[in-house]
Amino acid sequence: MAAAGTNSAGMSGIEHFQLMSTSATATTSSVIAYGVFTGAAVDHEVSNSVDKFVFSNGTIRVHHSAGQGPQSVNPKTCLLRINQHGTYRITGGTGKYAGISGHGTYRLSILAIAARSRGQCSQSEPPVAFHEVINASGPVSLP
Repeated sequence: MAAAGTNSAGMSGIEHFQLMSTSATATTSSVIAYGVFTGAAVDHEVSNSVDKFVFSNGTIRVHHSAGQGPQSVNPKTCLLRINQHGTYRITGGTGKYAGISGHGTYRLSILAIAARSRGQCSQSEPPVAFHEVINASGPVSLP
C-alpha cells in the first residue's frame, strides 16, 4: 500500500526516485520518492516508454527513453546482468502533483538467474531469481 506523499506548494529542486522489483513478469513495482517531496508509490507500466506513479494523494506520469548499456548472460551459470541508463520527463500529475514538471536521468540495474531448459539458459521462461533497481533523479517543479 502506498504511503502518503508530502510536498509544499510552489517548490522546485532535485527529486530522486528509486524503483525496485523482484519479479520479471510484474507490471508494477515499488517507488520511493524523496527530495522536493517524499512519498511511497506503486509504479504502473502504461507502455514500454510510459509509467504512472500512483501515490495515495495523486499520480505522476513519466515518459522515459529506452535504456542504453551492457547486458550479459553467463552460459554456464545463467547469471544475467543488465546495466543501462537513459532519460525521463515528467509529463503531468494529478491530486497533490497536478502541474508537476521535470526531467532527469536514470540508471537501471538487473541481476537475475535465468531458468534452465534442456540444460540451457532459457530466455522464454521467467528467471528463477530477479532483482531490478532503478535510480532516477532530476529537477522538478510543483506549482
